[in-house]
Formats: sequence, C-alpha cells, structure tokens
Amino acid sequence: MSGTIKNVEYGLEKIFEGAQDFLPLLGTDYVEFYVGNAKQAAHFYKTAFGFQSLAYAGLETGLKDRVSYVLKQDKIRLVLTTALKSDSPIGEHVKKHGDGVKVIALWVDDARKSFEETTKRGAKPFMEPTVEKDEHGEVVRSGIYTYGETVHMFVERKNYKGSFLPGFREWKSDYNPTPVGLKFIDHMVGNVGWGEMNTWVKWYEETMGFVNFLSFDDKQITTEYSALMSKVMSNGNGRIKFPINEPAVGKKKSQIEEYIEFYEGAGVQHLAVATDDIIKTVSELKARGVEFLPPPPQAYYDEVPSRLGVHRDAFKEDIREIQKLSILVDADEEGYLLQIFTKPVEDRPTLFFEIIQRMGARGFGAGNFKALFESIEREQALRGTL
Repeated sequence: MSGTIKNVEYGLEKIFEGAQDFLPLLGTDYVEFYVGNAKQAAHFYKTAFGFQSLAYAGLETGLKDRVSYVLKQDKIRLVLTTALKSDSPIGEHVKKHGDGVKVIALWVDDARKSFEETTKRGAKPFMEPTVEKDEHGEVVRSGIYTYGETVHMFVERKNYKGSFLPGFREWKSDYNPTPVGLKFIDHMVGNVGWGEMNTWVKWYEETMGFVNFLSFDDKQITTEYSALMSKVMSNGNGRIKFPINEPAVGKKKSQIEEYIEFYEGAGVQHLAVATDDIIKTVSELKARGVEFLPPPPQAYYDEVPSRLGVHRDAFKEDIREIQKLSILVDADEEGYLLQIFTKPVEDRPTLFFEIIQRMGARGFGAGNFKALFESIEREQALRGTL
C-alpha cells in the first residue's frame, strides 16, 4: 500500500498517541444536510439507501423557518433540513452549494468544555453552548466552523432519553423499506481549495487535538490527466477520521477542482459508510436504483490476488461476485478492505457515498486510487468537466 502510516507496527494506540485528549469524542452523533426539499430527500434516502423514519420537526412542532426529517440506520443518523422561507440562511446555503452537508455533529460528554477548548484555540464560533429541554430530559449543544461553511456541532446527550433531540417528535411512517446493512460512518472526506490542505491539517491538530496519521501526495494519487493530495486526520481514540483533499497540478481538471467549482467552495465530498457484507449491501442498493461509478478494466481484477499479498488466503469473498458488482479490493499490513463509490447523489457533481467493508485493514484503499480516479475521470469526460 502506498502512503505513509505512522507507527503502524505498534498498534492503534501508537498511531494516535500524538492526538491530544482535551477534546474527547465518543463518535459521530448525526450528519445534517441542507437540501432543497427535505420531504423528497427523505423519501429518496429511505427508498434507495434503506434508512428508517426516526424524528421530525417543522411547523407542527412550532418551527416557523425550517423543516427537518431525521433518518436512522443502525448507528447512522441523517438529518435533512430545508428552509420554509426565501430569506433563510438555509435557503441561501442550498442556493450557493446545492444539497450538501452543513453539520457534522460529534457526540461528546461535555459540550460546554468542547466549545471552550476549541474556541480558545482559535475556532470560529457557530453556536454558543445551548441547553435544550423537553419531557425526556435535556441536551447541550454547541458548534464551531471548520472548512468552508461546514460546522462541527458538539452534542452532549447523557441526560436525555428521547429518540433524537428536544423539539423533535417521533416520526411514524407506514413506509419503511428494509435496511441494506449500513452500520456506521467510517469516515468523512472534505475537499478544500488550492494550497489549503496543510492549513486545515494544522487547524485540526491545534484546534481539535487530532493527529495526521496517513498522508498521500500527488505522486501517489495521480492518473494521466489529474492529481490530488490528501491527509487523514483522526481524533485520539480513532473513532473520528476526516481525510482532507486538495487539488494538485495535472494536465486536466481534477475531481477536487470540479467539486470546488460546482459546490462553490470547500465542503464535504463524501461519506464512507461501513457494512459487514458489501456484496449483499451493494446488490440491494443497485436493485433500489443507486448508481455506482463504472467498473475498472478486467486487468484490475486479474491483479487482485497479488494486491492481497499475505492476506490472499484470508480472502473470503467470491471474486466473480466482486467483479460483477465492480467492487474494489485493497490490502495493507493489517488486512484487506472492499469498497465502492456511488455516483453523485444529486445533479451537481459534488456529494457522493462510499460503501466500505474492512477485513482488518485500516487504510483507505490507496491501491485503488488509480482505478477509482480513472473511473471518476470517465464520468467527468461525459459531463464535459475534465
């Protein structure tokens, strides 16, 4: 595997020992999308991705400016929010960026302390610590800005027994398609502009106590036409991982440049969601109409055994099924992984999803970069944006 993993031979504790503990994070609480039509977006994510109805807030719950639908699948919570009036900052966000991720909410023990520790280190405040209450208890939330207009919200819910947050009511629906096997958010990738990657790497290190445990340069992530650079940031316990990408010089426009152009700024490029059975999950997603990037050439699958290396005998999947579904395979020192990427889930070529199954591997599919980006470039060529 290409890329530099720091101290990998000493285990997870050594990899993340550089991370500071002033901001302990328990996991991803929810991801909030600002969208043009939350009702229709909710129907799409239920139908196509197998999410279930969880909670709702809108006019019926006392809100006058927005509506939010909350969806859940295993440990993943998506919040889909739309504006009710034209003068809303939510509407302005959608007008500029299209549908996209606004809030990456992080589950913490102390939202007040999280806000204090990050803002005193230079984070720009988004929301002062706020206590929200209902009959199920109370939640404390606070928030800071990260790259672009994206926000990290700190959510303290140890004194809350409700299904989501105060102000939301249970959303009951007769229409709940079965889940497709999505378990949790493995990582979320941010795209930033030219020369900004190291700025945000430093920000995550100094403001949130993260560590850069994996790096790729433009010699490793390159094709005939385009290139990019990426650094993976993680918190101390390794539960939160944020790769950060920036463009690199190439013959033609990279996928990062395309994203920045159509999103009109930095933002979340994709969510990687984990599954325990990628063949079953991807088969179900395809049957429900989810579109994936075109397959790599036959030569790619001929090379899978050599790419697996010492993990070849541990490989449990049927390579014919893997190829039929266009799933990619990579390995590192710890094991192997299987991954596949959807096409953008809206008309702007911006946000997409990755489906990933880890069989010991802790990398990000570096051995697949060339095949993946060539596939993306074929899509860019069809769009006329390469």
